[in-house]
Amino acid sequence: MKKQNNGNDYEFNLISTSFLVFVHIAAIGAFLPSNFSWNAVWLFVFLYWLTASVGICFGFHRLLAHRSCGVPLVVEWLIIFCGILACEGTPKKWIAHHRLHHSFSDTEKDPHNASKGFWWAHFKWMCYDNKKFDSVENIDKLAADICEKKLFRQFNNFSVIIGIQVVLGLLLFIIGGWSFVFWGIFLRLVIVWHATWLVNSAAHYFGYKNYDLPKPDRSTNCWWVGLLAFGEGWHNNHHKYARSARHGLRWFEIDMTWYFILLLRYIGLAKNINEARYLK
Repeated sequence: MKKQNNGNDYEFNLISTSFLVFVHIAAIGAFLPSNFSWNAVWLFVFLYWLTASVGICFGFHRLLAHRSCGVPLVVEWLIIFCGILACEGTPKKWIAHHRLHHSFSDTEKDPHNASKGFWWAHFKWMCYDNKKFDSVENIDKLAADICEKKLFRQFNNFSVIIGIQVVLGLLLFIIGGWSFVFWGIFLRLVIVWHATWLVNSAAHYFGYKNYDLPKPDRSTNCWWVGLLAFGEGWHNNHHKYARSARHGLRWFEIDMTWYFILLLRYIGLAKNINEARYLK
């Protein structure tokens, strides 16, 4: 099924959509009384932080997409491994789309163009393949620095990413049974997804702006997305200073991912950190 949209051809992706639907339905199992345990809840909290904050917000986003700081290669590998546990696609595709988003924010050249509606920016864009955005040549060009690293090549295969998720699920089942699987895999994936997707949707619709950016850029600072997505909700700040490792620029703009980067700097594992100045 194809959808024509202002000159861009979109083709419905049944596999991606089915996967998203399956995980959401499976996450309901976490709320069955037989699958509740406080150990499972704490496992969920830890893996949510590990995959969302460390893996996606820091790893895929601030470290790889924007090179806002540097870490030793082995640390980078571990952080990107945490990112693939979020099942948000391969690193090179994630980064290519994000770089397009910054170059053409909220235009037809933006994969999750918020001008097309909240729900399109939130998740519907992932239900379609776009011959321009998703071509192998385009992705390899936009994420050439990622493709060149042999250490990450195994991660740029979605079958490998799913396989690692299955292995994690089996490990959790052995340790804690079905409660660990439903809380640590399915519910965790759903919450991580929506927390990070809200940066593309809510943080282009709700909140305030510290900076007036060229139209049609709609990016805002949304405090509740900032909390759910570990500092990524200060999106207007980020669009102004894309290479800054620090997104929260006012005293009340809590940025948990930035605090993690500061910890890495303190123990000598982060250097060459780009920092936008705090606002008064």
